[in-house]
Amino acid sequence: MFLNLPVPLVTVLLLIGSNCFMTYAWYGHLRHQAMPVMAAVVISWGVAFFEYCLQVPANRIGYGYFSAAELKTIQEVISLTVFGIFSTLYLGESLTWNHLIGFGLIVAGAFFVFKG
Repeated sequence: MFLNLPVPLVTVLLLIGSNCFMTYAWYGHLRHQAMPVMAAVVISWGVAFFEYCLQVPANRIGYGYFSAAELKTIQEVISLTVFGIFSTLYLGESLTWNHLIGFGLIVAGAFFVFKG
């Protein structure tokens, strides 16, 4: 499966893809404030389906190589990275130094999850 790529690579690539879908599902509707809330919910739920189609295989493939805590940590770091890119490019928001420091501290915390 996946052309015999290493488990960590497959896991991370699937998690990146799933986080792209989930970030759009959670925040993409913010550019469409005129859209009724229920329409945004239904559309977001439909987009989130594709997130699950990538997230579940990522966790199943990665589990065993990574612990559940490590998988969650990888997912959170990817989520922050994808969100940072999405919020600047799609929503047109700026990331300020305090955002970057806060995200950096979360990444620093991730270091301790993987530290033996």
